[in-house]
Order: sequence, then structure tokens, then C-alpha cells
Amino acid sequence: MEKEIRLKPIGIIHTPYKDPKGIPIQGTFKKGATGQIEVFPEYKDGLKDIEGFSHLILIYYFHLAKEEKLIGKPFLEDRPRGIFAIRSPARPNHIGFSIVKLEKIENNIINFSEVDILDNTPLLDVKPYVSHFDSRENVRNGWLEKHFKGGEIPKRTKLE
Repeated sequence: MEKEIRLKPIGIIHTPYKDPKGIPIQGTFKKGATGQIEVFPEYKDGLKDIEGFSHLILIYYFHLAKEEKLIGKPFLEDRPRGIFAIRSPARPNHIGFSIVKLEKIENNIINFSEVDILDNTPLLDVKPYVSHFDSRENVRNGWLEKHFKGGEIPKRTKLE
């Protein structure tokens, strides 16, 4: 088994969020927020045919994360949880993902909305969101379930 894996960014994500404290916990809770991805020129051809998808999955590196924890505090509770049961950036490898709404593509620039990513975040990969593959039935939401009863956005959710 490899001890080290090397990844290289394929682009940079630009968003209005300059400070981690102002980012919503999920982009779908902040519909008006927009961002842009500058895909590096050598990866531009990889964008072919992506315009037909309404949503994208962005895989990125939490470049400002300093800590690696196995136990962390989630945004919606004060009780510590296992890092793999929450979406904190203070995790091994500092890998994050977001599902965003594709607005348009111009040359090597992807314009998107429903953003929950810090400005200048290195982009590792882009995948199309395909409802036939990515949506599941009979999903359990673990400890989070109690926060979404009745379909309401939790009171402690950051929307700004």
C-alpha cells in the first residue's frame, strides 16, 4: 500500500467567501451565492460535454485546514462526533466535495451557484451529478436526522 498519494490541482475555485467563518454549511441553503472555477488551460478539453448537466460534484482540497482530527465538533451540535460522521475540513487528507448548480461555461471558466467553498480553493476534480447514479432511496441520516424533522433548515445553520 502506498504511503503517499500525490494529487495536483486542475483549477482554482473563486467564491465570495474570503473567511471560513462566513461559509454556509451547505450551498443548497444559500441559493443566491455564486462562484467561478478557473480550470487550468491544460485541463480545458476535459470540460467537453459538461454543459448538458445541471449540477456538478466538485472535489477539492481544504487548503487552509491545519488540523487532522478523528473526533470533531459538527456545525449543528456541541457534542463531539467521529470525523467520518461529520463534514469538517479538519480531517485526514483535507478532501472536500460540494454539489453545485452549473450556470454556464465560458472557455475554461465554470460559473456555478449554491456555493459553500472558500475562495481560492484548489480544485482536484469535477464530476457530473447524475440523479440516476447519485441519488439513493431509503437513506438514513444518522445523528443529523433529528435536525431536519419536517423538512426545515436547522436553526443553527449558517446562511450567510
